[in-house]
Amino acid sequence: MNIALIGFRGTGKTTLCRLLANRLDRKLISTDEEIEKRTKMSIAKFVKKYGWERFREIEADVIESISDFDDCVFDTGGGIIMRNENIINLKKNTLIVLLTADIKTITSRLKNNKRPALTKSNYLDEIKDVLKEREERYKTAADYAIDTSRLAPEEACDLIMHYVQMEMQ
Repeated sequence: MNIALIGFRGTGKTTLCRLLANRLDRKLISTDEEIEKRTKMSIAKFVKKYGWERFREIEADVIESISDFDDCVFDTGGGIIMRNENIINLKKNTLIVLLTADIKTITSRLKNNKRPALTKSNYLDEIKDVLKEREERYKTAADYAIDTSRLAPEEACDLIMHYVQMEMQ
Protein backbone atom coordinates (compact mmCIF):
# COMPACT_ATOMS: atom_id res chain seq x y z
CA MET A 1 0.00 0.00 0.00
CA ASN A 2 1.16 3.49 -0.93
CA ILE A 3 0.42 6.69 0.96
CA ALA A 4 -0.44 9.91 -0.89
CA LEU A 5 -0.77 13.30 0.72
CA ILE A 6 -3.13 15.67 -1.05
CA GLY A 7 -4.14 19.24 -0.30
CA PHE A 8 -3.64 22.85 -1.23
CA ARG A 9 -0.26 24.55 -1.44
CA GLY A 10 1.19 25.33 1.97
CA THR A 11 -0.62 22.60 3.90
CA GLY A 12 2.61 20.68 4.53
CA LYS A 13 2.57 17.92 1.93
CA THR A 14 6.26 18.00 1.02
CA THR A 15 7.49 18.34 4.61
CA LEU A 16 5.26 15.54 5.85
CA CYS A 17 6.03 13.26 2.92
CA ARG A 18 9.74 13.51 3.71
CA LEU A 19 9.13 12.73 7.38
CA LEU A 20 6.78 9.89 6.55
CA ALA A 21 9.08 8.29 3.97
CA ASN A 22 11.96 8.40 6.46
CA ARG A 23 9.93 6.95 9.31
CA LEU A 24 8.49 4.15 7.19
CA ASP A 25 11.67 3.62 5.18
CA ARG A 26 9.73 3.99 1.94
CA LYS A 27 10.58 5.54 -1.38
CA LEU A 28 9.39 9.14 -1.74
CA ILE A 29 8.00 10.16 -5.11
CA SER A 30 7.14 13.79 -5.84
CA THR A 31 4.69 14.08 -8.71
CA ASP A 32 5.96 17.59 -9.41
CA GLU A 33 9.56 16.33 -9.66
CA GLU A 34 8.43 13.53 -11.98
CA ILE A 35 6.70 16.10 -14.20
CA GLU A 36 9.84 18.24 -14.27
CA LYS A 37 11.91 15.19 -15.27
CA ARG A 38 9.51 14.35 -18.10
CA THR A 39 9.22 17.90 -19.42
CA LYS A 40 12.84 18.87 -18.74
CA MET A 41 11.71 22.23 -17.37
CA SER A 42 10.41 23.73 -14.16
CA ILE A 43 6.70 23.65 -13.55
CA ALA A 44 6.56 27.45 -13.65
CA LYS A 45 8.23 27.54 -17.09
CA PHE A 46 6.14 24.67 -18.38
CA VAL A 47 2.85 26.23 -17.27
CA LYS A 48 3.87 29.60 -18.71
CA LYS A 49 4.71 28.01 -22.07
CA TYR A 50 1.98 25.33 -22.37
CA GLY A 51 -0.69 26.22 -19.79
CA TRP A 52 -2.36 24.44 -16.90
CA GLU A 53 -4.42 22.07 -19.07
CA ARG A 54 -1.32 20.51 -20.66
CA PHE A 55 0.28 20.35 -17.23
CA ARG A 56 -2.75 18.41 -15.91
CA GLU A 57 -2.41 15.95 -18.81
CA ILE A 58 1.20 15.17 -17.95
CA GLU A 59 0.32 15.02 -14.25
CA ALA A 60 -2.34 12.40 -15.04
CA ASP A 61 0.23 10.36 -17.00
CA VAL A 62 2.59 10.50 -14.03
CA ILE A 63 -0.14 9.38 -11.61
CA GLU A 64 -1.08 6.51 -13.91
CA SER A 65 2.55 5.38 -14.14
CA ILE A 66 3.18 5.43 -10.38
CA SER A 67 -0.19 4.03 -9.30
CA ASP A 68 1.04 0.45 -9.71
CA PHE A 69 3.98 0.99 -7.34
CA ASP A 70 3.87 -0.35 -3.81
CA ASP A 71 5.17 0.86 -0.45
CA CYS A 72 5.82 4.41 -1.64
CA VAL A 73 4.94 7.84 -0.30
CA PHE A 74 3.54 10.20 -2.93
CA ASP A 75 3.99 13.95 -2.57
CA THR A 76 1.28 15.19 -4.92
CA GLY A 77 0.60 18.56 -6.45
CA GLY A 78 -2.29 20.54 -5.02
CA GLY A 79 -4.41 20.17 -8.15
CA ILE A 80 -4.12 16.41 -8.46
CA ILE A 81 -7.80 16.11 -7.58
CA MET A 82 -8.89 18.17 -10.59
CA ARG A 83 -8.99 15.01 -12.71
CA ASN A 84 -11.09 12.09 -11.49
CA GLU A 85 -8.77 9.63 -13.25
CA ASN A 86 -5.99 10.60 -10.84
CA ILE A 87 -8.03 9.62 -7.81
CA ILE A 88 -9.28 6.43 -9.48
CA ASN A 89 -5.68 5.44 -10.25
CA LEU A 90 -4.43 6.29 -6.77
CA LYS A 91 -7.29 4.49 -5.02
CA LYS A 92 -6.14 1.17 -6.51
CA ASN A 93 -3.39 0.82 -3.92
CA THR A 94 -3.02 4.07 -2.01
CA LEU A 95 -4.18 5.51 1.29
CA ILE A 96 -5.03 9.15 0.59
CA VAL A 97 -4.62 11.68 3.39
CA LEU A 98 -5.89 15.22 2.90
CA LEU A 99 -3.88 17.97 4.58
CA THR A 100 -5.71 21.21 5.27
CA ALA A 101 -4.79 24.50 6.92
CA ASP A 102 -6.53 27.80 7.56
CA ILE A 103 -6.00 30.72 5.18
CA LYS A 104 -3.72 32.57 7.61
CA THR A 105 -1.44 29.54 7.94
CA ILE A 106 -1.37 28.92 4.19
CA THR A 107 -0.48 32.54 3.36
CA SER A 108 2.23 32.53 6.03
CA ARG A 109 3.75 29.31 4.69
CA LEU A 110 3.62 30.54 1.09
CA LYS A 111 5.13 33.99 1.62
CA ASN A 112 8.20 33.04 -0.46
CA ASN A 113 6.17 31.10 -3.00
CA LYS A 114 7.75 30.75 -6.44
CA ARG A 115 4.97 28.63 -7.92
CA PRO A 116 2.95 29.83 -10.91
CA ALA A 117 -0.34 31.59 -10.26
CA LEU A 118 -3.44 29.45 -10.53
CA THR A 119 -5.80 32.30 -11.41
CA LYS A 120 -5.67 35.93 -12.45
CA SER A 121 -6.89 37.07 -9.00
CA ASN A 122 -4.76 38.76 -6.37
CA TYR A 123 -2.87 36.37 -4.08
CA LEU A 124 -5.32 36.14 -1.17
CA ASP A 125 -8.39 35.95 -3.42
CA GLU A 126 -6.66 33.24 -5.45
CA ILE A 127 -6.16 31.10 -2.35
CA LYS A 128 -9.77 31.56 -1.25
CA ASP A 129 -11.21 30.94 -4.73
CA VAL A 130 -9.12 27.87 -5.49
CA LEU A 131 -9.75 26.37 -2.05
CA LYS A 132 -13.48 26.84 -2.53
CA GLU A 133 -13.30 25.27 -6.00
CA ARG A 134 -11.33 22.24 -4.79
CA GLU A 135 -12.70 21.67 -1.28
CA GLU A 136 -15.36 19.10 -2.20
CA ARG A 137 -12.98 17.22 -4.50
CA TYR A 138 -10.37 17.01 -1.75
CA LYS A 139 -12.89 15.67 0.75
CA THR A 140 -14.30 13.12 -1.68
CA ALA A 141 -10.85 11.79 -2.58
CA ALA A 142 -9.50 11.52 0.96
CA ASP A 143 -9.57 8.50 3.23
CA TYR A 144 -8.51 10.72 6.15
CA ALA A 145 -7.99 14.45 6.75
CA ILE A 146 -5.66 16.38 9.03
CA ASP A 147 -5.70 20.13 9.74
CA THR A 148 -2.01 21.04 9.96
CA SER A 149 -2.60 24.67 11.02
CA ARG A 150 -1.63 24.13 14.64
CA LEU A 151 0.34 20.90 14.47
CA ALA A 152 4.09 20.49 14.38
CA PRO A 153 5.16 18.35 11.43
CA GLU A 154 6.06 15.49 13.80
CA GLU A 155 2.56 15.57 15.33
CA ALA A 156 0.89 15.46 11.93
CA CYS A 157 3.21 12.63 10.90
CA ASP A 158 2.21 10.71 14.05
CA LEU A 159 -1.45 11.02 13.03
CA ILE A 160 -0.73 9.76 9.54
CA MET A 161 1.24 6.84 11.01
CA HIS A 162 -1.79 6.04 13.18
CA TYR A 163 -4.05 5.99 10.11
CA VAL A 164 -1.60 3.76 8.23
CA GLN A 165 -1.51 1.30 11.16
CA MET A 166 -5.31 1.27 11.30
CA GLU A 167 -5.50 0.44 7.58
CA MET A 168 -2.97 -2.37 7.89
CA GLN A 169 -4.91 -4.21 10.62
